[in-house]
Amino acid sequence: MGGRIKNALLDEATHAREVAQDVAKSGAYLYPLKGIIYFAYHKSLWRPFLSRAGQTMSVGLSVTSAMFFFTYVPQVAIMAFTSGPLAPFSAALLVLTESSTITNFLSRSFVLDDVLIDTFDGTLVARGHESLVAEGRQLQPASNDAIARLGKKIKKPLDKMRPRALLRALILLPLNLIPVVGTVLYAYAQGKKLGPVAHERYFQLKGWNDKEKEEWVKKFRGGYTGLGIASFVLEMVPFASIAFAFTNSVGAALWAADLEKTLR
Repeated sequence: MGGRIKNALLDEATHAREVAQDVAKSGAYLYPLKGIIYFAYHKSLWRPFLSRAGQTMSVGLSVTSAMFFFTYVPQVAIMAFTSGPLAPFSAALLVLTESSTITNFLSRSFVLDDVLIDTFDGTLVARGHESLVAEGRQLQPASNDAIARLGKKIKKPLDKMRPRALLRALILLPLNLIPVVGTVLYAYAQGKKLGPVAHERYFQLKGWNDKEKEEWVKKFRGGYTGLGIASFVLEMVPFASIAFAFTNSVGAALWAADLEKTLR
């Protein structure tokens, strides 16, 4: 039995090392950071974000207030057994993370769906991929304003985030109670799932079916894992998660634009 456990642990360690190497080689984990820089220097991309800023702030404040009112004290009581005198501080961080997760889910599902697509498409247009974007929407005559060029969508909007994704994130949240290792595992588990989701619009514009998408993601598995982890870590930041959702969308579009160059 001891030998089996040892072999299983060795296999997991080897797999983890291989995944880490693939992520590092891909360089895709840098695109969320590139998205922040690109977003900062292209003011036309701010409009989708600013158009929904008030609504998303309201959702965030409502969720955070409710979470502190209903869950803070019970979580302090539970964490008193694991964190001792630091329980109030640890519980506050956990509640903020939970609130950020819920706010992100609700905002993406009911408030930000269309404008995140606009941000992704606008970035592709700004990078010179009008023909790709034209597969999914009408484009206005040439202009220096990428967002102003976006017309009516001719492909149905992407599916909203599923409740199962929120449930999975909340179930895994306690991993953050394990110092360092737990947080790394949490980010990896979420990032592995969310990486391909960041390119759902790209796949839609390409007109790929499920099998084609699966083969593509498998080919760039390390890249999508890195992109997902980096994006997820940024969106875990309380109060700034929605802003990072937009910059992450820009980063995902930048990677899509670079991938398109490899297909030519």
